[in-house]
Amino acid sequence: MTYDVAEQTGRITVRYGGASSGSGPLTLGQDNMIRCIRRDRPEQMNQTGAWPVPDGTTVGAALDALRTLVERHESLRTAFPPGPAADGFPERQDVSPEGEFTVATVPAGDRTDAELDALAEETGRADATLPVDLGAAPRLRFTLLTDGELVRRLVVTACHAGVDGAAVTLLIGDWLALATGADLPPAASRTPLQVAAQEQSAQGRRKTAAALKHWEAILTTGPSTVFATDGITGPPDGLAAVLLRSRTAAADLEAVCRRTAASPSVVLLAVFAALTAHRADRTDLVLSALSANRQRAALADHIGTLAQDALITLDAAAGDLDELIGRAKSASFSGYWHSTLNADKVWRLLEDVAERRGARFARQVVVNDLSLAIPEAMSEARPGPVADPELQWLPDQPLPVRLMLNLLRTTGTLEFALLACPQVLDRADTERFARAVPAVLAAAADRPLPLAELAALSGLRPAARTGDWHRVGADWIDLDAVRALLSDALGPAATAVDLTRTEDGLAARVATADPALTPAAVHRAVIAALPARETAMAPHHYALHRSTPHHSSPDHSVLRHPADARPDWSLLPVLAEGSGRVG
Repeated sequence: MTYDVAEQTGRITVRYGGASSGSGPLTLGQDNMIRCIRRDRPEQMNQTGAWPVPDGTTVGAALDALRTLVERHESLRTAFPPGPAADGFPERQDVSPEGEFTVATVPAGDRTDAELDALAEETGRADATLPVDLGAAPRLRFTLLTDGELVRRLVVTACHAGVDGAAVTLLIGDWLALATGADLPPAASRTPLQVAAQEQSAQGRRKTAAALKHWEAILTTGPSTVFATDGITGPPDGLAAVLLRSRTAAADLEAVCRRTAASPSVVLLAVFAALTAHRADRTDLVLSALSANRQRAALADHIGTLAQDALITLDAAAGDLDELIGRAKSASFSGYWHSTLNADKVWRLLEDVAERRGARFARQVVVNDLSLAIPEAMSEARPGPVADPELQWLPDQPLPVRLMLNLLRTTGTLEFALLACPQVLDRADTERFARAVPAVLAAAADRPLPLAELAALSGLRPAARTGDWHRVGADWIDLDAVRALLSDALGPAATAVDLTRTEDGLAARVATADPALTPAAVHRAVIAALPARETAMAPHHYALHRSTPHHSSPDHSVLRHPADARPDWSLLPVLAEGSGRVG
């Protein structure tokens, strides 16, 4: 095939055609990711990476392979045109039968392999910051690092509305075959249009309704946050990332699986949960599992986005790891089964629960099992670890989570990436946590491991709560953070605040110079200020007092900033009392 090359810009136009087409409703995964793309920064939603390039691959062969890849998979040729609503949110997916895309080219020059790897990484990071047009296909962007007619590196940026992480690994397998000139059979996995049709069926709607009930039960009664400790001072930022590989740990993992009749995923979930509970100094956990629908055999090879969380609630107060593995098996099955979600309804549920409960759920602890999606041939092609375990620090990641475990390989070599917010684990403790995983597997290979041994095995100490902390329902709450929340939410309308722990939760007294202020208005303002305050919650009862006392007093005639004010509340008339909640 002939390609149009714009030499001055280093861009090549590739035309594709002759493939299938169609139009239909969005899949639940597409809907979820489009909402995230419209809300979050591009670098949080675009997936970028350097795909392996077979030796001797020419530019022409690479372009032919990329063209075939786009033609082969409908999700890559899918556009999401603006919908009729005022916000333009898409209502459908359109699969184009033909079109064109551009491939950027960058001369490799005389760079060494290490310098090329660095350039590929830098190129990917820069490309990830650029939005991907939802209204135009394809859903991937390509950059070739070239040495004359040879391709040295391929950098790919993927739009999360088109493919998730598991789909990307499957695409890499196709690319490797096509780049070497192999013929692939027609794609046999369900297309996004077919997935959408199934989700819209009566059976699919029942499954979605059941998932919403599962989420509501956990969000209403489970902990809103896992890490509620002294170190949490603001939103997550700059997660440190470390990659661990170990052949010995893979053998120990196999032994634990054989002894407990559990899968590698379940065993590693239990180990991760045990270490997380130890560090967070709590035993009731809520974890989010990504790529949840990949656990279903019918969708394991789907090229598209199934990016919907499984919400897993797990009691880590077990005597030994074997007991926790059994609980993790049951909890993960329930979470995966209830992971087909209507994102709009889930997001509204999150807001409703926050308004009713006064605490906003934060997805702090995440596990992402990609081990079944990465072809073993790709794993085997990489150089083996040079130490056991081998640790490699990766670039920091801008993800809105506190702790994340990415499982990459479990057979032959255990390989995972641990990402940790510095407010939860500093770099030294991040390394201790990562090394603790193979240590726990080794200790549990031939016996039930008492969880009391985790402290010695990991070298991690439980996080501290040294301030004015109280357990309110399932949540640990810092009353100093609640006072700051009230002060910031109400501003000058509040001249003093006071908190009391009651059997029903938290009660707040608010002194105000605004006689029209109501408990409902206070609660709305507090809930609006709640996001990113993971150690605070809205009070459950409000008593509003007039800031002018019954009689003039040098101590109470003027009330200062809430943090400094210590009024005699018995002298301040009560204007109104109530919960402020709706329903």
